[in-house]
Amino acid sequence: MAIIGQDVRLVEQVTGRMGHGGAALHGAAGGALPGALIGWIFGLLNWLDPVVSRLLLALYGLVFGALVGALLGLQVYVAQRGRRDFASVSFMPPSRYEVVADDAVADEAVRLLAELPSGTGTSTSSGTWKSSRPRRGPAVT
Repeated sequence: MAIIGQDVRLVEQVTGRMGHGGAALHGAAGGALPGALIGWIFGLLNWLDPVVSRLLLALYGLVFGALVGALLGLQVYVAQRGRRDFASVSFMPPSRYEVVADDAVADEAVRLLAELPSGTGTSTSSGTWKSSRPRRGPAVT
């Protein structure tokens, strides 16, 4: 069974203003994890004391990655000159869903969709089937 979102659109919700500190913090968060990962990988190459060197180099990589990320985040923020001085969250909601199921579970899918409370945005088209791909099973919209 597959649930397919149709007519997807990108929605960007503004969560607040971003200043120099927010840009640096966002950049530091983005650079810390890759820095720690690269430091840990370099720590794997040390044969003398691998456990300590892995952890120590991962910590150094985390700090270095956070510093570089903060500087780059701040640099990008200043270069934009206020054109994008807000923080936002993006998501992609579909306008409708399509359920595609094999013949063996199609009746169960219709029953489960019919049990959903009204107002959830689901419609089963009064139980009629749309068969867009006959070999894979019918689809309920």
